[in-house]
Amino acid sequence: MVRDSAKPPQPPAPRRGLVAGNYCHDVLFRDGAAVAESLGGAVSFIAAVLDGLSIPFDLVSKVGRDFKYATARRPIAAPDRETTLFHAYFDSGSGEEDGREDRVLKRVCSCDPVAPSDLPEGKFDFGMAVGVGGEILVETLERMIETCDVVFVDIQALIRVFDGVDGTVRLVELKESGFYHLLPRIGFIKASSEEVAYMDVDEVRNWCCVVVTNGKNGCTLYWRDGEMKIEPFVASEVDPTGAGDSFLGGLVAGLVQGLTVPDAALLGNFFGSLTVAQVGLPKYEMRLLQGVKDEVERQKMQCVHSLNGVNIEPKFLKPAGHDQFHAFLSALKLQFKYPIHDCPRELSSPGKGTEHSSVLSA
Repeated sequence: MVRDSAKPPQPPAPRRGLVAGNYCHDVLFRDGAAVAESLGGAVSFIAAVLDGLSIPFDLVSKVGRDFKYATARRPIAAPDRETTLFHAYFDSGSGEEDGREDRVLKRVCSCDPVAPSDLPEGKFDFGMAVGVGGEILVETLERMIETCDVVFVDIQALIRVFDGVDGTVRLVELKESGFYHLLPRIGFIKASSEEVAYMDVDEVRNWCCVVVTNGKNGCTLYWRDGEMKIEPFVASEVDPTGAGDSFLGGLVAGLVQGLTVPDAALLGNFFGSLTVAQVGLPKYEMRLLQGVKDEVERQKMQCVHSLNGVNIEPKFLKPAGHDQFHAFLSALKLQFKYPIHDCPRELSSPGKGTEHSSVLSA
């Protein structure tokens, strides 16, 4: 008897990502007094989004012997080092004219950088280089480019430098960062409205997609042949920390699930708006996440182009259902009321939500 050796078709393997960046300890000072501390690092907010939407990924992060928090993915422990620590100083009497407060951010200590040898073997559908304290090395980003079909980079991982005396953070021009030659090999670079001033968008957009987050005004996409503004979502802001990181997590999650770039950016805006409405790391209702998953599945069926693992050139046309997608997500938000939860290890009760912030990256 001869058996049919043909195997039944197997479902496609889950798209797998690689996220690199260190967890941090953040301490907030207001008017010279320490008021709160929390888990920091862009990876914290990004992991919350990717896990919430069931996107499989490996995370590479280094911490010291003093690391204080439990995380879903075990970081690499450096027993002879301390965890990267940031102090953020706010002055309540500053910035009254424009409604914004001045912030001075200082890196008090830093853990080891993420080295190429720390990255797992194998190929990945996507990579995310999202350092906050200088932990992404040029050679590490090069390795990610070699092993990932497409790489997303947060510009703060490239252009932050730190004063040698007190660790004060400042930004340098992207051309001076040492990473500039790698831009033609990455897929997307994300920058805030403040950070974008340190790059030549008209030049960089010829090599990769530039995504600029504009807070309550949504975001703008720039690519070789055009640009597009993506609508925001109404949000009651209590803590802007991590909004840009959550945005990037939502953008990537949308792309790897087959959304066009405008729809994926809309999903990024959605998660950014959820983050600013909570203090510290956001908590997502399971029913809300399931609603997002179901709608993403419906929306991608209308897309004129599927990225299929984001390994081909993306399309930037809004699909037919883009406005309906926005309306659905807006309505979904209204179904859930998020309590303002205090971040871990609160030092005092200053009385305002923004004073409980993890302040590393907005």
